[in-house]
Amino acid sequence: MSALDLATLRRLAAEGNEEAANRLVDLAAERGDVVELRDLVDAGNELAGEKLATLAGERGDIDELRRLVGDGNELAADKLAQFAAAREDVDELSRLADEGNEVAATLLTRLIRGTE
Repeated sequence: MSALDLATLRRLAAEGNEEAANRLVDLAAERGDVVELRDLVDAGNELAGEKLATLAGERGDIDELRRLVGDGNELAADKLAQFAAAREDVDELSRLADEGNEVAATLLTRLIRGTE
């Protein structure tokens, strides 16, 4: 896709065109463009949040997952809980469970049962 096409999509997305915004999300995810995905998340695009959480999970980017969790991204919270369980990080799992994340609560329970 040419720079002109991307610029047009960005302009349309900024004007509120959801189809253009979602196309930008797909293209950014294909390129692994975390910056563009963050910009789209910050603009309120939920699909961008899901794609960014998936990308961060694939890359093991704990900091990005935490940032997304702070923004209320449930998929990021699930992925962060899985990483925390793999590290046996009871504190992180407890925090996520206290914030209402079911995956963290389940993994925390399993981890505690396994250590008894």
